[in-house]
Amino acid sequence: MSQPVIVDAVRTPFGRGGSATKAGGYFRETRPDMLLAHCLKALVERNKLDPARIDDVVTGCVSQAGEQGANIGRLGVLLAGFPVSVPAVTLNRMCGSSQQAAHFAAQEVAAGDADFTIGCGVEHMSRVPMFSDVGSLDKLNPELFTRFELVHQGESAERMAEKWKLTRQDVDEFSMESHRRASRAAKEGRNKEIIPTEGLAADGSKQTFTRDEGIRDSLDPAKIASLPTVFRPNGVVTAANSSQVSDGAAAVLIANREVAQSMGLKPRARFLARVAVGDDPTLQLAGVIPATQKALKHAGLSIKDIDWFEINEAFATVVLGWARELKPDMAKVNPWGGAIAHGHPLGATGAALMAKMVNGLEATGGKLGLQTMCIGHGMATCTIIERI
Repeated sequence: MSQPVIVDAVRTPFGRGGSATKAGGYFRETRPDMLLAHCLKALVERNKLDPARIDDVVTGCVSQAGEQGANIGRLGVLLAGFPVSVPAVTLNRMCGSSQQAAHFAAQEVAAGDADFTIGCGVEHMSRVPMFSDVGSLDKLNPELFTRFELVHQGESAERMAEKWKLTRQDVDEFSMESHRRASRAAKEGRNKEIIPTEGLAADGSKQTFTRDEGIRDSLDPAKIASLPTVFRPNGVVTAANSSQVSDGAAAVLIANREVAQSMGLKPRARFLARVAVGDDPTLQLAGVIPATQKALKHAGLSIKDIDWFEINEAFATVVLGWARELKPDMAKVNPWGGAIAHGHPLGATGAALMAKMVNGLEATGGKLGLQTMCIGHGMATCTIIERI
């Protein structure tokens, strides 16, 4: 069986997402397919790889409607200037979409069906708002509600807090630390995975950006503590301890190790585990716990063996609930901050966290990295990589 390896991984900086009442950030006038094309093009150019060698492009995108419809993966391939012979497919595993895309891309290589693949993702939450594909929960089949208590993810986040006895102070402090870590990494130029990307400044001028727009360099604890809760009057979840709506894209170049090395390309990491799990669709965000346990078992590792964790900060309660159960060294959990600080463009985050993890392991001399993401309707993905 061929060994799939990560040759390179890149992402755009994440721009602030907009809404019906608020304009977006960096990328408010940039189409999502162009953000994706930018990442695809950067991957092959950075590695001096003929794009005709790419056997498949697997793309994650959650809201596949409007500008993100019609197989955005294939459209991104064409806009990147790849030969028409390069195919692409777009999938939706919700928040874990581009992590799953990387899994599928690696599995194609492992099966011997491909020598070079790209696992990537994109989400432009300003131009294609969340739920554009379905509208709202009440559009789901009514039969589902007779079988399961399907609730908003924010309510599930509150239930995570209840189950693991998390206080408002716990989640606010975690969130502020996410910004502190992300700010420090940005100021020190740590995020080598970010490729310069053109967008619009607040004054409308064109600029090239290399820093995530949502990171706050200074925080007022009193202001954060004063924010109203969103889903329960006496709950803990606020805008400050939840992930930010964002716009961005990311891509991971995966190759057959022998073929890559024969062409002078240097593998950066190999996969030790790739898993997806289903879990309680009401609690819905706790799947990161069994996903982590399953991945560790597959890899023959313990939580203490891992040098770098990327746990998607959909809500602070997710990471803290996961941590209460698995008891990791929290200094190793999201060392450069997470989605609370840098944002969460749904379909792009999985590949972006993988890119950050590869760079983080290299920067710190770590060997093993674990990434996991909670997913709507009670699922989760988890990946373990080993730096080469």
